[in-house]
Amino acid sequence: MEQRHLGRTGLRVSRLGLGTLTWGRDTDEHDAAEQLKAFWDAGGTLVDTADVYGGGEAEYLLGRLIDERAGLVPRQDLVISTKAGSVPDPDRRTDGSRGHLLAALDASLARLGTDHVDLWQLHAHDPHTPLEESLQALDIAVSTGRARYVGVSNFCGWQLAKAGTWQLAGERTRLAGTQMEYSLLQRGIEREVLPAALDLGIGLLPSSPLGRGVLTGKYRHGTPADSRGGSEALAPFVEPYLDDTASRIVDAVRTAADGLATTPLHVALAWVRDRPGVTAPIVGARNARQLAAVLSVESLSLPDEICRALDDVSAPVHRYPDHDWSTL
Repeated sequence: MEQRHLGRTGLRVSRLGLGTLTWGRDTDEHDAAEQLKAFWDAGGTLVDTADVYGGGEAEYLLGRLIDERAGLVPRQDLVISTKAGSVPDPDRRTDGSRGHLLAALDASLARLGTDHVDLWQLHAHDPHTPLEESLQALDIAVSTGRARYVGVSNFCGWQLAKAGTWQLAGERTRLAGTQMEYSLLQRGIEREVLPAALDLGIGLLPSSPLGRGVLTGKYRHGTPADSRGGSEALAPFVEPYLDDTASRIVDAVRTAADGLATTPLHVALAWVRDRPGVTAPIVGARNARQLAAVLSVESLSLPDEICRALDDVSAPVHRYPDHDWSTL
């Protein structure tokens, strides 16, 4: 698998990342082991997790699979990324305090069974904590060797610009990456987040690159019982992308796939993988067979005319002040 630099840093990662959102909840140890081995065999290195995935079970499971005694995948062959800051509290969904973040990192390292993570990210912006306090936790993590690189996740444009500039201006640890939802069905980051990331040299790690599974076409004629949309826990996650606008985009992806003799999954994933500023989309799968289908996108590059057609059909409305005011 091709390797790319994460932003303006020396960290190289595979251009697809393996997500572990369902590990320890819907994906058991056997299926997780098969996925990790298939990913590694394909040349994949970037494995993404978070301290809240499965209530910590995803990190714990990943730690067991990279343990030397397991003999599955060597720890040194992987770029492990985890996140902290999200909390299971309906009254306060994020905690970006320095104390919470550093304690969460130590807990993540214990579950993962490693002395460092390769990339540590703030899971979300905390409006109740000064941003500089949250960012100081990132600096401490690097200076103490607990993290090699740092980044943020789910920051809007001004938050990312402020965080990235604060780190550079103070000669602190620069932000290597930002993880954001990005797909043909969700191009909102193109307004401000992506321009900020490109300007600051921050690599983009798109989550849900298949539009929460909708871009595969599986929901065109209903909701499969074994899909995320058919799950009580995840149905609200999929439902926003089952409208008429999404349907038109899915039909365009299917038409492109038919013309290229490939699948809608491959077309949608190749489109986002090769967008400007993108380092590595994060993909999840229920099992190794499903993951193998995802990984086979490596050989596909979309023709320019297909990219332009998909750009047109999915183009978000960007007006003032995102465009030059003199053209409006």
